[in-house]
Amino acid sequence: MEENNKIYITANELAEMLGVSVGHAYKLIRKLNQELEKEGFLVIAGKVPRRYFEKRWYGFSA
Repeated sequence: MEENNKIYITANELAEMLGVSVGHAYKLIRKLNQELEKEGFLVIAGKVPRRYFEKRWYGFSA
């Protein structure tokens, strides 16, 4: 499956895209997932929906 067709971004992918450590990527994912949970969405630990990440991350374009 092509990367752009994936629904979720993993911590490893996020770390590579942003040039940060995997540990920091997990922290970012936890924060984004907490936001989604507050809005009533179900989340998957260690992954964040790609569309939500793109919406929340300033200047990101796939």
